[in-house]
Amino acid sequence: MSRRFCLYAAVLWFALAGCSESKKESAASSSSPSFDEVLTSRRSVRSYDATKKISEVEVRTLLTAVQDAPSWANQQPTKYYVAISPEKIAAVQNLVGANKERIAAAPVLIVSTYERGKSGFFQGQATNEIGDGWGAYDNGLSNCYLILQARAMGFDTLIMGMRDSDGLRQLFNIPESETVMAVISLGYRDSEPTRPDRRPLDEIVKFY
Repeated sequence: MSRRFCLYAAVLWFALAGCSESKKESAASSSSPSFDEVLTSRRSVRSYDATKKISEVEVRTLLTAVQDAPSWANQQPTKYYVAISPEKIAAVQNLVGANKERIAAAPVLIVSTYERGKSGFFQGQATNEIGDGWGAYDNGLSNCYLILQARAMGFDTLIMGMRDSDGLRQLFNIPESETVMAVISLGYRDSEPTRPDRRPLDEIVKFY
């Protein structure tokens, strides 16, 4: 009788332990935003919380996920230069024009570039009339992954086209074979931004 009781007790313990782990996994899953929540909560944030920082480890995690972005023939032409030290951040802030004040409290600034002559090319020749435009296209895909993954991690971003490309090239020793595209701020919003109106779908989509 004692052996049977011990067996029942062991089975019950394993069952309860399994339920406990299942609940933990469920709780962890529920704490992660859904893809729809990432899409609807992402904003171009122009004011950051100066009290919140982002570590190099977190940026590495973010950019590792970004490496899954698609690119022409898997050429992966996009490169990132990360300003995370106070000195580099201050230097980049002086190279983004009127956006300087908007990103003053952002703890990370990322310069996005792409290597020319890779995407859109086959055996050194442009495959079609777009040529290196495909490098910019792939860079956009990569940056899209970046801002969505950033939001999934609780961060906020702003993609800035106003930037001094020559100054950035010198600051980060960016090769001439790369085109400087954008500077992306990374941080935490200090208030809830509003959602701008979107154009009606029928203005941008045609079905045939």
